[in-house]
Amino acid sequence: MPHSHEDHGNHHHAGHDARAGHDAHPTHEHEHEHGHGHVHAHGTHSHAADAGEKRLLVALAILGTFTAVEAVGGYFANSIALVAEAAHMLADSAALAVAVVAIRWGRRPPDERRTYGHRRYQPLAAFVNGQALLALTIWVVYEAIRRLMHPPAVNGQWMLGIALIGAIANLTAFLALSGARSLNERGARAHVLSDLLGSGAATVAALVILITGWTVADPLLSLLVAALVLRSAWALTRESADVLLQSVPPGFDVKRIEAELIGHVPGVIEVHHVHVWSMTGERPTVTLHACVAAGVVGQGTPKLIHERLRERLHVEHTTVQIEEPDSCETPTCSPAH
Repeated sequence: MPHSHEDHGNHHHAGHDARAGHDAHPTHEHEHEHGHGHVHAHGTHSHAADAGEKRLLVALAILGTFTAVEAVGGYFANSIALVAEAAHMLADSAALAVAVVAIRWGRRPPDERRTYGHRRYQPLAAFVNGQALLALTIWVVYEAIRRLMHPPAVNGQWMLGIALIGAIANLTAFLALSGARSLNERGARAHVLSDLLGSGAATVAALVILITGWTVADPLLSLLVAALVLRSAWALTRESADVLLQSVPPGFDVKRIEAELIGHVPGVIEVHHVHVWSMTGERPTVTLHACVAAGVVGQGTPKLIHERLRERLHVEHTTVQIEEPDSCETPTCSPAH
């Protein structure tokens, strides 16, 4: 992970690191005799995961039920908009299933191989979902262009009926996922939103065909939806990649850590070797070295640092190495590094 303590003279035992990634453990503080502490809190992780799983299962049941309906309806109506929407719903049903599996795997306890636990399956699932959306978008664009060159006959009545049913199903699934917070759930919600847009476009195209007979409306609106889905897919892929690459979470100002600690936590006179990342794309995790004035080590400084960062910056975990001034032996030690 981003902050290895093997290069410090004092580091965590593997069993203690394992506890750092487990959602089920309560808030606790542990300080080594050499001034190295790890403090973290898990008040709502399990409840949030349970609620997220329920939302995903409801949405999965809705989408899975109506995927076959749109596929059969699109075939008989000869509508690329409906067939594309059925393909989207099939892929999105699979994406929701992957998201549920990711949450369940994320509950597994840490082990000697994955000392941070398995919560990273959630951003990994979001990344896979983003890639699937990108692939589907490319297919829809290809099929729409082919139909623009050779417009086929389209049954507008069939198309309108199936599109309306699909729109209701997608809207219900989208509402079921309201309140999604994790990157994993937001990725699933992006899939459902793309389906909802596809159903809306298919409905509009069906109305145009019924009123004017202009069958080109079918592939044209498919291209519009593809552009919207491409934007969501790219954003999801980028965000999940940032989490997997252990980037600083969006909107988090690393410089605020030093400002929040110096002058607010007794004895802290310098903060350096700061690393910030996120396990699942929600709350940030921080590791840092804190230089303290003589006589402060062992007086609960790691706990005070964690409480300050949790309250002021909503930090999920904090790993603190306590040092005396100019005592850092890590080669990369430097302010805010």
